Amino acid sequence: MRPFPSSTEYRPVIGFEIHVELATKSKMFSPAPNDPDEKEPNKNIDEIVTAQPGTLPVANKEAIRLAAMVGLALNCTIDEYSKFDRKHYFYPDLPKGYQISQYDQPISKNGYLDIELPTTPSSVPTEVGTSSTARGEEGKPRIKRIGITRAHLEEDAGKNVHPEGLPYSLVDYNRAGCPLLEIVTEPDIESAEEARIFLQELRNIVRYIGASDADMEKGTMRVEPNISVRKPGETTLPKYKVEVKNINSFRYAEAAINYEIQRQIEILKEGGTPKQVTMGWNEKGGFTVEQRSKEEANDYRYFPEPDLPILHFTKEYLDDLRSRLPELPAQKRARFTEEYGLPSADVENLINWKELAYYFEDIVSEIDEWLNQEKGLDRNQLIKQAANWCLGDFSALLNQTGTDPRQSKATPENFAELLKMIQQGKISGSAAKQVFKVMFEKGGDPSNIVDDLGLHQVSDESVIETAIDKVIAANEKAVADFKAGQEKSFGFLVGQTMKELKGKGNPQVINQLLRKKLS
Repeated sequence: MRPFPSSTEYRPVIGFEIHVELATKSKMFSPAPNDPDEKEPNKNIDEIVTAQPGTLPVANKEAIRLAAMVGLALNCTIDEYSKFDRKHYFYPDLPKGYQISQYDQPISKNGYLDIELPTTPSSVPTEVGTSSTARGEEGKPRIKRIGITRAHLEEDAGKNVHPEGLPYSLVDYNRAGCPLLEIVTEPDIESAEEARIFLQELRNIVRYIGASDADMEKGTMRVEPNISVRKPGETTLPKYKVEVKNINSFRYAEAAINYEIQRQIEILKEGGTPKQVTMGWNEKGGFTVEQRSKEEANDYRYFPEPDLPILHFTKEYLDDLRSRLPELPAQKRARFTEEYGLPSADVENLINWKELAYYFEDIVSEIDEWLNQEKGLDRNQLIKQAANWCLGDFSALLNQTGTDPRQSKATPENFAELLKMIQQGKISGSAAKQVFKVMFEKGGDPSNIVDDLGLHQVSDESVIETAIDKVIAANEKAVADFKAGQEKSFGFLVGQTMKELKGKGNPQVINQLLRKKLS
C-alpha cells in the first residue's frame, strides 16, 4: 500500500474483496457437479458437500491450476508452498460448521493490476467523492496501479431461502462446496469510477484466462467494496471501514460506492466517525442499509486443515502455466490501438466481449486474404468497418438471439467478403444490412445472397446519367431552386434519381454526376 498524500479535501479510500467462482466441472473438495445454472434445489450434492461423518475432502487440481493462472495474470508472487485452513463460523448454509479456506499461506500474494484511466483536464474541477481520474473531453488515459494483497482458494457456502409467510427457512446446498477464488486488493482505489474500471478489467482477465464467466448477475463474480474516507489533512488510513454487500452489476457497484462515500462525508462533517459495519445495497431505493457489525479475522478461529496436504508449486509447473497465459486484455488493448488504429471506445467495447474480439480478428485475417487476391482495397477502412459492424448490427443480433459470436452462421470469411463488396460499390449500405440479416439467420455467401435478392448496386455511369436526365427534365423547379442556392433541393434530386433506379444506385456516383450536370 502506497503512502497517502495530505489533502485539503475528503478523500475516499476503497479496497475490494472479490469472490470469483471458478469454472471447474466438479466442486472444490468433492466430485459433485459444479453448475451455477442448476435450478433444482439440492441436486448437485454428495456426502462430502453435506459433511456426512467419515468423509474426507480432496482438493480439485483444476481449481488450483486456474487460481494460479489468475495469480500470475495479476503479477502475484506464488510461493513454493501453500496450505488450506479451517475458517470457523456457524450458519445453516455451512454444513461442516467451518469453511475450508486459506489464511496465512494463500495461493498468491503481493501482486498488482494496472488500470487505464482517463485524465481530467486541469480546467475541470474535481468534485467531492470523485478522483482526478474522471473523464475529460480531450483527456488521454493514464495508468494507475492497484495493489493485489492476496488471492486465495476456498469453498462456497450454500444458500438460505426464506419462503414468504412461512415460519421456517430452507437451505439449498447446490452452491455449497463450489470453488471460489477470493481476491483482496490494497486500499488504492480513490473513486467509484476507478472502482468500476478496476472491476471490469479484473473480470476481463478472468474471462480471457477461462477461469470463470465472472457474471455478476449470476453470482459467479461477487464484489464487496470496503470504503472509508480520509478527512482533510489525514495521511493515514481511517480507523474504520464499511463493507457493502448485495451488489450485482458494475453500475450498481459505482452507485453504491458513490452513495456510501457521500454518507460517510456527511457524518465526518458533523464531527462523527462512521461505524465499522457491513451495509447492504438497496438497488431499488439507491441507498445502503446497515446489516451487522463487521467481523475481524480472529473471530473465525482459523487453524490448519488437517485433512488436506500442503500444496507444492514447482518452478517447472509455474513456468508451464506462464507459457500458457493468453494475450491479456491490456496487451490486446494496446495492440488493437496500435495495429488497427481504432478509436479507444471501439477498442474497449471489443475487449469487453472476449468472443467478439476474437471474431473481429478472424474477420481481419479474412480481409488480409482478400487483399492478397484483389487490388485497390483499403485495408484500414475495411478494418474500421469490420469494427463498426461487429459493435453495431452484429452485436445487436447476437444480443437478441443470445448467440455466441463464434457460433454464428455468419462466418468471418463471408463477413469480410460483404465488407469488400460494400467498399467496391457492388451493394449499398442498406442492401448490405438485408444481406447480413440473411447471413446471420441462414448463413451463406454474400454474393449469392445478393444475386438471389437482386440487390446489386448500379454504378454504371451511363445508366445513372440516363436516370439523372429524366429527373432533371421532370423537376425543373427543384433544379432552379438548387441553382438559386437552395442546397436542400439537391438532396431531393438525389432521392428522385435513387427512386428512378429503384433504390439500387450508387450514392457516390449519383452525387458526383448530378453535381456535374447541374454545374
